[in-house]
Amino acid sequence: MADSVVLDTVDLHILRLLQNDARTTYRDLAAEVGVAPSTCLDRVTRLRRSGVILGHQLRLDPAKLGRGIEALLLVQVRPHRRELIGPFVERIRALPESRALFHLTGPDDYLVQVAVADAADLQRLVLDEFTSRREVARVETRLIFQQWDCGPLLPPASPQVTGRTAAGTER
Repeated sequence: MADSVVLDTVDLHILRLLQNDARTTYRDLAAEVGVAPSTCLDRVTRLRRSGVILGHQLRLDPAKLGRGIEALLLVQVRPHRRELIGPFVERIRALPESRALFHLTGPDDYLVQVAVADAADLQRLVLDEFTSRREVARVETRLIFQQWDCGPLLPPASPQVTGRTAAGTER
């Protein structure tokens, strides 16, 4: 497990704002946080270098791209062996319908979020790309009726979050 990074209240405010809109300019971000634009740029650069900020993503509406049905597929792989997992994961990740893939504990080994055109497309995907594979023992399908984004990801309240000021001094 990677080591946590010490973040102060300014870092957390920057992260909160960027998670809400990653296109925010450094000037606007600095004004909102109460630091100079150069300080803001330095902090964001440090957050990137330390691995806290991994990148930026463009969110698309699957329905507007002709993929109006989203589903979660619970997949059981048998036997659950390393030599089968690698090729399985790479194949599922390469499918244009795949949105996210999770390796799980419990009775199901994988959770795959997919976006398809319609019910027939979902049936084709399950039969041709999942149950046709020798290592796939079972697939359960759950349609997604609605999805909500949740708040920004921040560290749990802990001593690692310091009360440093924008200048870097302790309060």
